[in-house]
Amino acid sequence: MTRFLQRFINNANIQTHFKFGPFNCTTQHRWKKRPSTTAQTRLETRTRDLKLDTLMTKIHKLTIILNLYELMSTRRRGPFVSVQIMSRWKNIVGLNVPIGRFIRKYPHVFDVMPHPVKKNICCKISSKMKDLVKEEYNLVKSLELENVERVKRLLMMSTDGSLHIHALRLIKRELGLPDDFKDSILQKYDGFFELDGLEIVKLVEKEEDMKVAEVEKWREREYKEKWLSEFETKYAFPVSFPTGFVIKAGFKGKLKDWQRMPYVKPYEKLESFRAKTSGGIERFEKRAVGILHELLSLTVEKMVEVERLVHFKKDFGLPVNFRELILKHPGIFYISTRGCIQVVILREAYCKDCLVLANPVYVIRRKMLDLVLLGSRNTRELRSLREGKESVGDQNRGGIIEDDFVVSILEKFDNDDDDYNGNNEIIEDIRDGDNV
Repeated sequence: MTRFLQRFINNANIQTHFKFGPFNCTTQHRWKKRPSTTAQTRLETRTRDLKLDTLMTKIHKLTIILNLYELMSTRRRGPFVSVQIMSRWKNIVGLNVPIGRFIRKYPHVFDVMPHPVKKNICCKISSKMKDLVKEEYNLVKSLELENVERVKRLLMMSTDGSLHIHALRLIKRELGLPDDFKDSILQKYDGFFELDGLEIVKLVEKEEDMKVAEVEKWREREYKEKWLSEFETKYAFPVSFPTGFVIKAGFKGKLKDWQRMPYVKPYEKLESFRAKTSGGIERFEKRAVGILHELLSLTVEKMVEVERLVHFKKDFGLPVNFRELILKHPGIFYISTRGCIQVVILREAYCKDCLVLANPVYVIRRKMLDLVLLGSRNTRELRSLREGKESVGDQNRGGIIEDDFVVSILEKFDNDDDDYNGNNEIIEDIRDGDNV
């Protein structure tokens, strides 16, 4: 027995297989699997940019208000809508709080008043918000030539000079296009665009002057102002990492090599793709980064939802996972998941939470956002305006209307948005008890 154990221990091959000794060689060991690095794990472990995330939270609130305004404007019975009816729109606009609480938070955006006949609580959009929406609509209509140039650049980046109109329709607000852009732009300027069927638009002729991407202008400034060599700036991208980003060993060298690596630029034609060549896949991915960078540069706010980028994959000839591509380059792009929506943002375009180079459409949208962010502050002016309107109404009707009880009635919608009955009884109780 001792000879057998001695041979078993001295055998090198057996020792490599059973490192725990000869007596536990038949024991089954379970090894822990290494965590796989996927796009989802990269999204969860990415370095957060708190300023951009806070901005996306504010924009999400503005989006909900604009969706409510669109639903309210489609009704034909007047400019105001019953709060009971608005409570049914929570799931449509993506609201996760009671409608009464949401309306009460933004008195500069919503005007609440009792119905003159039915005496139920109604709501309408304030005049300030309406004026800003109309101003944006008129401005977008007046910027036809700029919109034509944006669509032409998108068509020039495609593989065969054509795009699906459905893809353009999904990002029409991001591009600053009007709602009827198919009639007011594509069909009106038939010298530039040609409709192939109902859902495909083609570019009639490419213009050589427009084959300069936005990143090329940055490269020219870096070359002239900072006196950098052409070798360093010819294929480079502006990079800025969020606060707290951990730079691992060897990362700077890889980034430097990637910045110097040549690639086929967005407006240049990709003749063939050879994955087996040295750096073939990396160059193709860098071309995808350049196309996405140029697409975001053409938008108004330099941001687009990630899900809507999928509709451009076939037209741009990019069989890549956009979310994984974005997460590989945290210094160029940033994904925000606030509001249950994944939005890609161009990092270089923002300083803190403001756009570096503002455009006219962005300025108006920023005014809307500032009006929403006022919240319940500066409401004395609103009260004085309401008192003036009430005094005029009292002289015409000869009665007294108190409007402050609306706030207490809206609290009833916080508990039950769908079942709200007996508004007249509550109003009479409040008036009799002088609780206003």
